[in-house]
Amino acid sequence: MLPDADFFSFEQLLSSEEAAKLAQLRTFLAAEVTPHAVRWWNEERFPTELLPGLAGLELSTPVQRGYSPLFAGLVIAEMTRADTSIATFFMVHHDLFVEGLHAFGSAAQKERLLADAQALRITGAFALTEPDHGSDVAGGMATTAVRDGGTWILNGTKRWIGNGTFCDWMLLWAREPATGKVRGFLLDASLPGIKRSRIEHKTALRTVQNADIELTEVRVPEAERLAGIDSFEDTKHLLRGSRIMVGWQAVGQQLAAFDVARAYAVERQQFGRRLAGFQLVQEQLVRMLGNAVASTGMLARVTELEQGGYGGPGPGADGGPGGGGGTDGMARAALAKSYASRLMRETVSLGRGLLGGNGIVTDYRMAKIFADAEAIYTYEGSYEINSLITGREITGISALR
Repeated sequence: MLPDADFFSFEQLLSSEEAAKLAQLRTFLAAEVTPHAVRWWNEERFPTELLPGLAGLELSTPVQRGYSPLFAGLVIAEMTRADTSIATFFMVHHDLFVEGLHAFGSAAQKERLLADAQALRITGAFALTEPDHGSDVAGGMATTAVRDGGTWILNGTKRWIGNGTFCDWMLLWAREPATGKVRGFLLDASLPGIKRSRIEHKTALRTVQNADIELTEVRVPEAERLAGIDSFEDTKHLLRGSRIMVGWQAVGQQLAAFDVARAYAVERQQFGRRLAGFQLVQEQLVRMLGNAVASTGMLARVTELEQGGYGGPGPGADGGPGGGGGTDGMARAALAKSYASRLMRETVSLGRGLLGGNGIVTDYRMAKIFADAEAIYTYEGSYEINSLITGREITGISALR
């Protein structure tokens, strides 16, 4: 039997309970996701019928359930290995919406929504990005929230909202013009004044239902405002964790590419022998594996640091700013995501090339893996933006304007 892509045995660091739960997840994915993922992707259809089985795994916000940060990352990697779109749905709902409830929701909000959200009886979205503001949304947010007695009136447009076409609730961000503060709201997606339209013609994550959200005089009760949010700085808790999980997606995407490329190379006959018998093919497979292992190591460590608070701020080598990972660790999360996604781009490109012409049709999975990688490379901060976040940390000089 050929060795698994976990070539450095990171899974040996899991507890026996975690290893058993990961095996349960793999069995579910192999039966319910992998055989159907290409069809869903081609049809641009999200399989809502999958939700009860997914909820039955009881993997919502694993760290909140007492699992290790490494286990939480490997869950996302394994889901991505089976299908990037399903992993993205899971992350948007659990790591942003449900985690947002945990972090910022009031006792009453949690009592009303948390159990149903964890069990996927209701679905959530995270509405932050806007048509004209992606990486710069912190300073450029145009969606407004105006207080009117016991309600807030929301106006504006959000874009690229995963799960946005069918979600029951959104964790939505808007700026209060009177104070300039960013506010967070639990938005019932069925309220009057909300228009949702699916973004068409995507070449990546076609199963994910991304939406444009238009808000016109939408009235939200004060009781639905997240009292724990007072500024955009408060969102960093969620965004930092989400950025790390997208780094784990880059790991899973590489594992998927390696799985498909190796199986193809071992089985495919050319020039009278199997592709895997050619030196150049072996070198490319080894490079793919090395990229995946290196990415896993970096994500495993930054996940551990995130849970431990990065040890707090500290001085740089010259006594100036830049040491200790910063007060919130965003620079380290940014480095992990940017580095892993850069390696991922090389890995999926090598895999696509190894399949030759068959690498550009979804029948062989590699074309889908190759295309979905572009979304991972871009969202939760593009490679360039994350590089500049880290650059600011290590130099003390911001190149972002």
